[in-house]
Amino acid sequence: MAGTLLAPLSGTPLERLVQVAMERGYTAQGEMFSVTDMGRLAQEALGCQAEVLYGGLGAPNRDHVLQHLVAGHPLLIPYDEDFNHEPCQRKGHKAHWAVSAGVLLGVQGVPSLGYEEDPELPGLFHPAPGAPRRPPALPEEGSPGAVYLLAKQGKSWHYQLWDYDQVRDSNLQLTDFAPSRAADGREYVVPVGGVQAGLCGQALLLRPQDSGH
Repeated sequence: MAGTLLAPLSGTPLERLVQVAMERGYTAQGEMFSVTDMGRLAQEALGCQAEVLYGGLGAPNRDHVLQHLVAGHPLLIPYDEDFNHEPCQRKGHKAHWAVSAGVLLGVQGVPSLGYEEDPELPGLFHPAPGAPRRPPALPEEGSPGAVYLLAKQGKSWHYQLWDYDQVRDSNLQLTDFAPSRAADGREYVVPVGGVQAGLCGQALLLRPQDSGH
């Protein structure tokens, strides 16, 4: 999904991604318990830049993450998935990956340059295609309900809006390998230090190879 966002016309087949991941020893069943390995896979298979984020989605990383999304680049986030695909807290037992393709910001005022109001939803503004624009002021951390990620989990048909703080908190508590997986008799690739070392408080920022960052 992130590859399609980076280069809409040159989609990399999922089978190719799984093949490369298995050849490199990143996965056995399609699982990916390492953000670092996911970054290496993205660089090789998608030909993009990949930046591993450490220390969670909150401060001091929050503004960097939001600016990345405002610029139109995808974000890959490991999190615990609830039954409705939204973030929850299960100590990593329901760990999955989501891709965020955008962000909804609650702002005091819309910059005058480069935004147009949605024709159906008053008060909702989109960047005007092709127009120069000033980035909006980012809501202060701790402002409730001010930041939502436009995100999607692999099995979901639709994008959803997730409260940023809920995603941050889910990502920060990925510590344990699910007992159900440990007991299912199958082999998995888990990094040294386990789920906590591979996923907890980490995310992956992807950019086109020529984005200049």
